[in-house]
Amino acid sequence: MEQEILRRLRALPAVHEVLSRLEDEIEFSPFMANEGWTPRMTLYVRQVLQSIREDINRNYANPFEEFEASLWPTIKKDLFKKLIKGETSLRRVINATGVVLHTNCGRALLAPEVARFISEQAERYSNLELNIQTGERGSRYVHVEELLCKLTGAEAAMVVNNNAAAVLLMMNTFAQGKEVIVSRGELVEVGGSFRIPEVLKAGGAKLVEVGATNKTWLKDYEAAISSETAMLLKVHTSNYRVEGFTHTVSGAELVKLGEDKGLPVMEDLGSGSFFDGANLGFPPEPTIKQTVKSGLSLVTFSGDKLLGGPQAGIIVGKKSFIQQLRANQLTRALRVDKLTLAALEGTLRLYDNGEFSEIPVWRMLSAPLDKLYEVAFELFTALLPNQKIDVKLQEDVSQVGGGAWPTVELPTWVCTIRPRQGSVIELEKFLRLGSVAILSRIHKDWIVIDVRTFLKGDREEVVRRLAEWEQ
Repeated sequence: MEQEILRRLRALPAVHEVLSRLEDEIEFSPFMANEGWTPRMTLYVRQVLQSIREDINRNYANPFEEFEASLWPTIKKDLFKKLIKGETSLRRVINATGVVLHTNCGRALLAPEVARFISEQAERYSNLELNIQTGERGSRYVHVEELLCKLTGAEAAMVVNNNAAAVLLMMNTFAQGKEVIVSRGELVEVGGSFRIPEVLKAGGAKLVEVGATNKTWLKDYEAAISSETAMLLKVHTSNYRVEGFTHTVSGAELVKLGEDKGLPVMEDLGSGSFFDGANLGFPPEPTIKQTVKSGLSLVTFSGDKLLGGPQAGIIVGKKSFIQQLRANQLTRALRVDKLTLAALEGTLRLYDNGEFSEIPVWRMLSAPLDKLYEVAFELFTALLPNQKIDVKLQEDVSQVGGGAWPTVELPTWVCTIRPRQGSVIELEKFLRLGSVAILSRIHKDWIVIDVRTFLKGDREEVVRRLAEWEQ
């Protein structure tokens, strides 16, 4: 098996050989004669050859002679498609930063099983809003509501397109033109400079800040309640920590105050996790189930962070409040499509089946240090023969990312490299601008390659790209 794969890989021409041969092909001659096209053509050739390499690793059932005879026609056909259609904007990226929930790279990876389920739903019609039993129109939320209620202990659930949208919908439904009381220490800013006060304002609510940055007491909330108060809002500070001389009010305490005053209490949980990270040695974080159990009217959280699913704003809580959210006309503008629901249902079923290890986020976060060493050592060994770079194998730390567990440093193993000629900045750019973009980080004039976030085939691609480095 391995010999057959190697035989086919060795049959692949080099990039310069393909470019040279294209000059004699009539359909490519206009492009090859234009010097301005050379960099783009070179990139396309690399992409096509990489695609064939990946296909070889997946499929080698046809006889070698047949493969060899079809190789050049396949290269030409795939290249011509790229020239006609151009390069897609969304591209595969190798995340060598060690940041598991890398916002710029799409945050949580979906499990392969979930990706296949999405593909099936994308290619065929589905019962998105069809009640098959009655033949009548149904609700798109039924596909995930039962699972969400089972996993969180909530009475009801619904999904919108992200967590900010979930908070916006709550404000618009329950607090339009009225006051919402929030601790001053919980006025969070998330990525892209989006802030809780602005989201509340966009939803039509009036923000009432209470307490101080480091300390807020229950009496602060109670003193701020007036006839104009619509709700008490708690925002979990998942993307930063205030430590030292501090005090916060728990959700359970706010629920008791809300009951006494006849006010709903809602919490924006931010990252949100079904899994207790304390089992991995992480600092204590409330799980979604624990938060719901405190009796809150509604709880919102993200789908594409610690949950390990698609971008989504998930809302769980008491049935009467969920029903009011669904009746809001804004819900249609914020609703999710069938692919998001497919991704979420598939991910939730993994949790329901106890298959945590199948969820890439948790697999990466819980990767044993000895396994990371093995992967890093393989990369180190493969890079040693490269005379154009210096390479070291050493311990380092990874980050969770995505605004989750901001103070946690995950022990990891990395390869650090730098060029013997040229600068580290130039080499970082060279890696990033390859046919497959390789994202790394720079520390003390060394490029750091963290293997925690490597996927199958990434190591070979990094080695291949570094072998092409010329300065």
